[in-house]
Amino acid sequence: MAIGTLALDKKLEMELESERNSSKVDNGKWKKEEEEEEEEDGERRKLGGIKTMPFILSNEICDKFAAAGFHANMITYLTQQLNLPLVKAINTLTNFGGLSSFTPLVGALIADSFAGRYWTIIGGSIIYELGMISLTVSAVLPSLRPPPCPSQVNCKEASNSQLWLLYMSLILTSIGSGGIKPCVVTFAADQFDMRRSAVASRSWNFLQLVLFLHGNGNTDSSDCCDNVGWGWGLGIPAIGMALSIIAFIFGSSLYNKLKPEGSPLVRLAQVVVAAAKKRKEVMPPDPGMLYQNKELDAAISVNGRLLHSDQFRWFDRAAIVTDEDAEDSKSPNLWRIATVHRIEELKCIVRIVPVWSAGILLITTSSHLHSFVIQQARSMDRHLSPSFEIPPASLSIFSILTTLAGLVLYERLFVPFARRFTGNPSGITCLQRMGVGLFISVIATIVSALVEVKRKQVAALHNLLDSPEAIIPISVFWLLPQYILHGIAEVFMAVGHMEFLYDQSPETMRSTAAALNSLEVSMGNYIGTTVLSLVHKYTRRENNWLPDRNLNRGELDYYYWLITGIQAINLVYYVICAWFYTYKPLEEVKEEDVPAEDEIQHKQFNYAQGKGDVELRRNEIV
Repeated sequence: MAIGTLALDKKLEMELESERNSSKVDNGKWKKEEEEEEEEDGERRKLGGIKTMPFILSNEICDKFAAAGFHANMITYLTQQLNLPLVKAINTLTNFGGLSSFTPLVGALIADSFAGRYWTIIGGSIIYELGMISLTVSAVLPSLRPPPCPSQVNCKEASNSQLWLLYMSLILTSIGSGGIKPCVVTFAADQFDMRRSAVASRSWNFLQLVLFLHGNGNTDSSDCCDNVGWGWGLGIPAIGMALSIIAFIFGSSLYNKLKPEGSPLVRLAQVVVAAAKKRKEVMPPDPGMLYQNKELDAAISVNGRLLHSDQFRWFDRAAIVTDEDAEDSKSPNLWRIATVHRIEELKCIVRIVPVWSAGILLITTSSHLHSFVIQQARSMDRHLSPSFEIPPASLSIFSILTTLAGLVLYERLFVPFARRFTGNPSGITCLQRMGVGLFISVIATIVSALVEVKRKQVAALHNLLDSPEAIIPISVFWLLPQYILHGIAEVFMAVGHMEFLYDQSPETMRSTAAALNSLEVSMGNYIGTTVLSLVHKYTRRENNWLPDRNLNRGELDYYYWLITGIQAINLVYYVICAWFYTYKPLEEVKEEDVPAEDEIQHKQFNYAQGKGDVELRRNEIV
């Protein structure tokens, strides 16, 4: 018996020695892997940074310049050059605007799933350029336009055969913008270490530049179209687009190109399926008993894992560890079990949706306002001097300048002032910021209605109601208050909305979250088209609110009052959603935390646990 015991001890000692030798090899391997990861991390730190911003900004310049210069003037191009009725022209632009706001969702999924943001931006930019070239050709060829109609009476509309190239151009630009819009800002954020840098200030400066360039695009292009022709007016943005693509590619060697971590929608679907499979399982009393796997979530939680929240507890069933899960020694089946972090990703999206949806009706109400304001401006006195008139589409520069100045004042004056009362480093929360923006938008629409009443009163006073081409002796600067108010609303609503989606979305879904903003615009545009069409249909028989050829005989102010009512209802809805919103719970990641070290400690723990198992087996046998 003693001999047998000695032999068994000898065998177990050999097993332990084998484990120790294996551990030395593994430790050497881990150290080598750690050195390689540190070297890769060092290389990544050399990439990115502020030096990449000129190249990224150049691409954003072209998108804003081309899009702003194009869209600001297209309502005039469609009504004055192609002789389309006003409502038809507005609905055409709104529908394609909706398409160009839907495609970013597809572009974001492509970027987050397999292509990455860099290649998605390149592909989108090339397609956008093709659309701009086609658009320029359609504006240059006389055969693609109907005969001129200066009187705007009994005009011959452009035929479908004349519109086909225009529609193809709009489709290409819509597809191209789908690759650019959701990726540019998030790609810029990728160039900075989110754990070590004050990214908020950089993002703020980046946004100011974008808005400034957007304003320049509006002004320059509209001036070209009004003075030197549509070929140059649309060709200049096309040239700018080509130059920006070249500049963006030149910076390729400097970019920090993060690899996509797979489709985020697949992870969300896995959580839903896993929760459905375990719908009959009993929830553990302690949330700490739910499944967590830091190593599995490492790639999708670089800036910290999401912590468990008590909302939407039904999804927590996906993290219940059953006997079948415990018996499976292989990697977990993610269609059957999900980690707490992955469940909280889904909860983040569910929480965001109600607040996000409040922006849809805001877009619905504002989708046509700029087009109507341009038509109003065309009938007003636009002279700054006897020899210079402000192009109608250039009036939006006042909104842009207000937004740019407002961003500076907001950061330098409002935030420190509000911080004294709230104790919030940002002055107010992004939800409060969005609420203020929605309220100011309501005031802006009220002002729009009052200005239209004044414009028609002056037209009636001078017997110009039946002269759609006549200039009413009222200054175009009456339109400035509403532009200024819309600019202030942008400072609060647009920037707050962007901040909310970026901050409250899961970190690996930020391109998708940015695309949600575009999807919101798309849905708002299509709903806006429906509202406008219904108003035009049911008011045209008696007192047409929105006549096609003579705005002076319409009731545009009634339409503005309708929009004001919709915005007021939407504001109440938003306040309710914001009141019940819960911010995502995120664990704090210290700057000295390095994922590679965590992985090594985890492996060493597993090895130590393995040694304990060998000792336990020995004691049990003896």
